[in-house]
Amino acid sequence: MSLTAHPFWLVGFRPFFALACLSGLSLPLLWVLMYLGALPAPATSFGAVQWHAHEMFFGFGWAVLAGFLLTSTKNWVQIRGYHGASLVFLVAAWMFERAGMGFGARWPAFLFELSNKLFLAAIVAMLLWTLVRHRKDDSYRDNYFFLLILPAFLIAKQLMLSGDHFQAGIAMATGLFRVAFLVMLERTLTQFMKNIFQVDILRHAALDKAIKLLALLLVGAGFMPPPLSGWMSLVLALLLAGRFFFWQPQLALRRLDLGIMYLGYAAIVLQLLLEFLGQVAPPAWVGAFSMHVFGLGVMGLIIPAMLIRIAKGHTGRKVVFETVDKAVLWIMMAAFLLRVIAPQLHPQAYALWLVLAACCWLAGFGILAWRLIPFLLRPRVDGKEH
Repeated sequence: MSLTAHPFWLVGFRPFFALACLSGLSLPLLWVLMYLGALPAPATSFGAVQWHAHEMFFGFGWAVLAGFLLTSTKNWVQIRGYHGASLVFLVAAWMFERAGMGFGARWPAFLFELSNKLFLAAIVAMLLWTLVRHRKDDSYRDNYFFLLILPAFLIAKQLMLSGDHFQAGIAMATGLFRVAFLVMLERTLTQFMKNIFQVDILRHAALDKAIKLLALLLVGAGFMPPPLSGWMSLVLALLLAGRFFFWQPQLALRRLDLGIMYLGYAAIVLQLLLEFLGQVAPPAWVGAFSMHVFGLGVMGLIIPAMLIRIAKGHTGRKVVFETVDKAVLWIMMAAFLLRVIAPQLHPQAYALWLVLAACCWLAGFGILAWRLIPFLLRPRVDGKEH
């Protein structure tokens, strides 16, 4: 069997979910060790905080997004999808970027720029080609949101690594991931609630479109007058909160595997409310607090449940959250409490909370790697090819 014919390279979620697990367990801990002075900052021309933010969004976050979109887009338009050598190239480009982000200051400028742009430019182009070329067969009419947000990630990445526009880049990256999560949650929670509880949650075309359009506009929040972006954040938070109560949370929260998705949805609402406070009457602590609510409350809660579901379902296994899978979700909720809530209650122990939260990510994603990577390396158990 050739390398590219190995089951690992049959579909995008396999290599990229493995990378998501490995980066999720390592990147937060590396950052904490740098913050505490136990490790030197990366040899780069930008600051350690920029490295941390970039790697969580464009290292960890895009490993997840790549695996999800490479898999889902082929299903949306009913094609074979990228596999084999295409995936090997994308994984190599992702790893090249991680090397550049760690050691790029010692490289010629052109080589660092290549490492920093190759993966994202390539995968965005590949995904856009799939969605545009096969748009007549697309089963989701609102996939034009992906056509709009995917190229914008390239802009957010550039802004995040610039000295003058770092905060605008953070706001844009957060906004882009927010749109992606909102689109995904609409689709998946509708299906999950129907399948599990035989209930239909509120789906109103005008409301859904208003939510996504407002979220899309907030991608540019970093370039808006603060009061405007603040009030827009409040309106979006209220729309999302209103819809949330019609999505049967009292049922969903009975099951941990589904309830954690609802908690991630609620974290989007909380983060938007914090953005409103920070822009309209900014307390000094709101900015970083808001970003960590999104990072640990949205990404940190929703993504592990996504990885388990997709890795099991798309390798032909029954999608059941076993005891150890549920333990991962509890660990990630503990990470949220330790990193986001505990420092507000006892700021004197800030360093301790950082270490404990990073250890939770190490444990949670370490268990996921141990559990899921063997699935990703083997053929489907139901005999299907991919």
